[in-house]
Amino acid sequence: MKKIIYPGSFDPITNGHLDIIKRASKLFDHVIIGIVCNKDKSNYLFNHTERKELIEKSIKDLNNVEVKKFSGLLIDFAQSENVNLIIRGIRVLSDFEYEFRMALMNRKLNDKITTLFMMPNEKYTHISSSLIKEVAILGGDIKSYVPDAILNDIMNKINEKST
Repeated sequence: MKKIIYPGSFDPITNGHLDIIKRASKLFDHVIIGIVCNKDKSNYLFNHTERKELIEKSIKDLNNVEVKKFSGLLIDFAQSENVNLIIRGIRVLSDFEYEFRMALMNRKLNDKITTLFMMPNEKYTHISSSLIKEVAILGGDIKSYVPDAILNDIMNKINEKST
């Protein structure tokens, strides 16, 4: 069985993430979405449990995709899940530079694990979770950029944080 991990913070998940997840679910038998739980990073809008719930709402029709939380090294998480493939999304050249360095480090840590890069649909290449949060906080329309199933959750959280 070919399994792959798609790691990230997903704060929140975007349609660009979802595009990659859906395509990966057609290429692989099993996709694990690994939510990074970095206790040192305090600028998350959603905590890791909320992020997991939002992703699960967004992927409920994908039977071969599951969501798991992890902390520490991605390579250790991959080994614990018996996975030797990691997928990373690349939107722009700066993403590639960062991800390329990460892939090389991961390969140095464990040369049995391979990183694959996938680009989202071009209509999503300009968006990121950070940009989505900023636009929503400033009152902009994010409907085209996040899954319909979680739009209200995002707006409710932003309204909650601003009061």
